[in-house]
Amino acid sequence: MAWDPTVYLTFDDDRSRPFHDLVARIGATEPRRVVDLGCGPGHLTGLLAARWPDAELDALDSSPEMVADAQARGVAARVADVRDWHPGETDDVVVTNAVLQWVPEHAELLVSWVAGMPKNGWFAMQVPGNFNAPSHALLRELLAEPAWRGRVTVRDELAVSTPTEYADSVADLGAEVDAWETTYLHRLTGTDPVLTWMTGTALRPVRAALDDTEWDRFRAELAPRLRTAYPARSDGTTWFPFRRIFVVARAGG
Repeated sequence: MAWDPTVYLTFDDDRSRPFHDLVARIGATEPRRVVDLGCGPGHLTGLLAARWPDAELDALDSSPEMVADAQARGVAARVADVRDWHPGETDDVVVTNAVLQWVPEHAELLVSWVAGMPKNGWFAMQVPGNFNAPSHALLRELLAEPAWRGRVTVRDELAVSTPTEYADSVADLGAEVDAWETTYLHRLTGTDPVLTWMTGTALRPVRAALDDTEWDRFRAELAPRLRTAYPARSDGTTWFPFRRIFVVARAGG
């Protein structure tokens, strides 16, 4: 599944807010090395470098398109799968923002990563928790209809765990844990803004499975359903509630 950095960044300010809230809870002062797992187009990686300017920075993403965009921004990103990454003895801060929902086995990876981090190392993750929202429910309903049935599988509520489940898994390792959830109320602009938002993320598996004609028809069928679920205000803007799950863990000795 190819990523389109331009589409992804359409709502950059709204998508970036959780990253700021996540990183604000990391208490590291002088980390030796900072890792951005799933750096995407690198537009937020620079914020890590600015906060910890003396730290070595490692940024990686599985998408060649995203890595190329990050490199164009001056980020020394590399193509790599987060499932193949393991913490090193100097990886004092590890951040993974809106990535792990794409990795079915990420709950097990989380435990192994935190267990392998240096003492007092900080691990911070954020994942969407909106898979039961109307946007995703309507997507699954449309894919279940005869014209689209069996063509593609998308994520459901099992894609991520609860804050408590994540917290328990790392607390059992002796880590200090800060876990929470937040529902952001995004005020989107533009024509069919929820559809545009989803095109950059949730609809990627659908786009990969369909040809251009089918893709246009699928979007045309989904658009009015999303307009009904997320009606535009009289001023043309649209409210889009979006739940996210956060975990910040400080590794024990």
